[in-house]
Parts: sequence; structure tokens; C-alpha cells
Amino acid sequence: MNLIEVVSKFRSEADCLDYLEAVRWPHGLCCLKCGIMERISKFTTNATTRTRTNKKGETRTVVVPSRRLYECKDCGYQFSATTGTVFHDSHLSLIKWFMAVGLIVEAKKGMSALQVARHLNMENSYKTVWYLCHRIRKAMKDGGLLMEIVEVDETYLTPKKPRKGRPYVKKESRDVVLGMIERGGKLRLVPIKESKMELIEPIMEQHISPDATLQTDESAIYHIIGKRRFPGRHRTINHSVSYGVGDLHTNTVENAFSLLKKGVYGTFHKISIKHLGRYCEEFSFRFNRRNSQKQLFDATLKGLVKETALPFKTLIASE
Repeated sequence: MNLIEVVSKFRSEADCLDYLEAVRWPHGLCCLKCGIMERISKFTTNATTRTRTNKKGETRTVVVPSRRLYECKDCGYQFSATTGTVFHDSHLSLIKWFMAVGLIVEAKKGMSALQVARHLNMENSYKTVWYLCHRIRKAMKDGGLLMEIVEVDETYLTPKKPRKGRPYVKKESRDVVLGMIERGGKLRLVPIKESKMELIEPIMEQHISPDATLQTDESAIYHIIGKRRFPGRHRTINHSVSYGVGDLHTNTVENAFSLLKKGVYGTFHKISIKHLGRYCEEFSFRFNRRNSQKQLFDATLKGLVKETALPFKTLIASE
């Protein structure tokens, strides 16, 4: 769903709430406390004004908009379509949330928070938009094991691409991303501290089926892991001789690395290692649905409904 479709479909908060209600309760309204599906009443509160005082003693009047609420007639619990989701108590309107999702999921090489802020007419609220983008990325996750033929390789991200007049950055000081892709299937991009076997092996064990066929280069790390975890099902390609012999290659995961680097260097320019994991999940999520663009928006919204809150203090906390 592109931005034009998002704007035309979600013209009001009521349209957004109707969509969230359908996504969250596809089989009918259900009480979040007692789980009863019947005897749920729906009502809308009136808009009110409140006076708030800050730490400096300054007062201001705040308009509290009307709210659509549900009440369980059995236990008396009141809730809304956003209760328990990342949308709960958000100061941003659902319309802007949905527009931000539409912008991010359709940007093949990613979209910076500054660009999202310009589209949402929020240039003076960069911190808010940056926080918004990271909460959306956190909801872009895939599960399940990679099956059949799985290509594995790692790549290095430099702070800035080396060029004339700029010294080459040693591998030890660069960020490492481990890539695993099922041939014709899903991709996993996972940042790691160093390219060492004790870090790579548990990640491969977590994401790759033990019955899969492993396909890598001739690195000694993969040779040991393949012998230990994939006996008789590990194929290697010598990159000093050829990059592919028939279906024996790692070009698929290399293509995914190329797309990630174009986004990192061309769109975001600089990414903290602390947040690199969410960017990797974003690129993997989009890559896995590259042939089903229409489902990207719905899949991301479902992830946001299921995802737990990401407090700002947690987001900016030191590693």
C-alpha cells in the first residue's frame, strides 16, 4: 500500500480505529481482561479541555479529543483498540502513524527520520519522528527456520566508505553483519561484534534448520561449523577461482548485502551499532516481501499491534 492509498483509505482517526479493530479482533470484539467475546458495548467519549501545569509553574490548556472505548459487561473492564499496543498513549495521531508506516515499507533502500519528518510536516519534531521510526522497525520481524539450501556469509560496514585521501579502516574496527538466506526464500541479517566462530555458530543454529544444506565460501569458520552442524550437507565455493559454478554460489546473500549497504551509505549515512539490529530487521522484512508489496503495510501494522512498547529511555540507553 503506497502513500496515496494510505491517505485515501485512512482519512480520519475513525478509519484507523476501524482498521485496528479488524486486525486485532478478526473474529469479533474480545475483552482484553476476561477474554469474553460476547456482551461488549461500544461508546465514544466527548472531547474535553484540561489545564496542565509544568515544572516551571506555567499553565496551558490541552484539548483531549474524543475516544472510542469498549466495555465488557461481564467484568466491567474498559479498553480501546490501542490498549496494550505501541499506539497506546501516543501523542501522535493514528493517521500520522499509518502514513509513516506507508513511507517506510515502500522505501526499498530505507528512509531517514529527517525525510519522514518532512513528509509528515514535522520538521521541528525530529526526536519524535526518530522514535516513531524505530518503533516501526521493531515491529518488522520474521520468524521460522531457514530450510533447504541456505547461503551464509558475512559483510563489513565501515563508518565511511574508503576512498582517496581517506585511510582504509581495519576489519577489527568495523561493524559486522551475518547474512543467511534460504534459496528462493527468506533472508536474515544479524549484526555481530566480530567475525568469530563462537559468535556465528549459535546464530546459525538459531535461524537455520539442522536438515538444511549449507552453502558458503571456503572460510575456516564455516568449514568447522559445517562439519559439526551440517555433516555431508555443506558445499563451498572458492571465490579466488570463481564466484559461481552452476547453483553453487553465494550471490543471493551478496545481493542482499548490496541493498543493505546502499541504504546504510546512501540513505542513513551513519548507523550506531546499538541500533543496527533494527535496521537489519527492516531490510530483511522488506526483502522477504519484495514480490508482495501489497502485504507489507498489513504485515507491519499487525506487528505493531502485537509488539510490546519500546520506552524512549530504553531506546537511548547505553549498550
